[in-house]
Amino acid sequence: MDRYELYKIIEDTKSRINDLKKALNLEKLNKRLLELNNIMQESNFWDNSNHARLITKEHNELTSNKETFIKLNNNFNDLELLSSESLDNDTQKLIEEELINITKELSEFEIKILLNEEYDDSNIILELHPGAGGTESMDWCGMLLRMYERYTARKNFKLEVLNYIPGEEAGVKSVTLKISGPYAYGYFKSERGVHRLVRISPFDSNKRRHTSFVSCDIAPELSDNINIEIRDEDIRVDTYQSSGPGGQSVNTTYSAVRITHLPTNIVVSIQNERSQIKNKEAALTVLRSKLFQLELEKKEAKLKEIKGEKGDIAWGNQIRSYVFQPYQMVKDHRTNYETSNLTGVMDGDLDQFINAYLKEIKHGSWK
Repeated sequence: MDRYELYKIIEDTKSRINDLKKALNLEKLNKRLLELNNIMQESNFWDNSNHARLITKEHNELTSNKETFIKLNNNFNDLELLSSESLDNDTQKLIEEELINITKELSEFEIKILLNEEYDDSNIILELHPGAGGTESMDWCGMLLRMYERYTARKNFKLEVLNYIPGEEAGVKSVTLKISGPYAYGYFKSERGVHRLVRISPFDSNKRRHTSFVSCDIAPELSDNINIEIRDEDIRVDTYQSSGPGGQSVNTTYSAVRITHLPTNIVVSIQNERSQIKNKEAALTVLRSKLFQLELEKKEAKLKEIKGEKGDIAWGNQIRSYVFQPYQMVKDHRTNYETSNLTGVMDGDLDQFINAYLKEIKHGSWK
């Protein structure tokens, strides 16, 4: 790479390290470490072994975070100082190699700091539902599905279609996906909400501008050690013929399953398997995840109520706008992050929005 490219990477890395410094809040971290040290020095510390283990775990994690940051920061400072001098080819090559190592470590550390909530490492259940607008909204739903398929591929995640209902003329009427991979929920939780499209409609002969909406629902797939009770009397199970693509028996037998949870009116439909039994099992798994997500949202709403916060990051709100005409722009309304690279976003380049969201919800703003 030439000197200009090297300079850009160094400046970007410097900015990321500064962001991490703000996120870690070393002054607060050191104060907490001192408190934990004092607790651990108490003579009766191990009388309550469970509490002692929690304190020790927190101390070890904070110490590890502090040491990792100091190491990264010192290594980068040495590299930045070296790069400011006159460089021969061998020295520049050495700097480039070290910079690659630092940015790799930095990326791993950013994930550790940003994606350390309790369920961030879970797989997810993702659902897309078009709003009012008929063909327009269903076409937009299909476009979002493609965007998430592209993003999933970029992350090397596994994507499984659990339920797919095509639109009558174009796009998608409803789709349910299971996405598996490291920190899948941590990445995708930023996508929960309503996505708004503004464009000149290809379905309007008068070439008028239309606005369409699609809701994206995200829930973590639950591990076996999380108990969500679903009583038989609380659900209604209906079977019907699959409407999606598939073999002959998929489309002609009543293998598709729809479960309605009566207390919450949550409806889950699954039709990807040929077996009605397997579809029912999958539907119950999705329902458990959705009920669990509902509990998480209740807790978040209660916490915001206690704190007196106004929920501008909440399920059901418009979170992002995608403008195709008269100009091109994608803007996230929670973080105000925006880009004119509409094509890149629709091809799955979502990390810029996801990182901005994670920084916003974790530390207000790193900027």
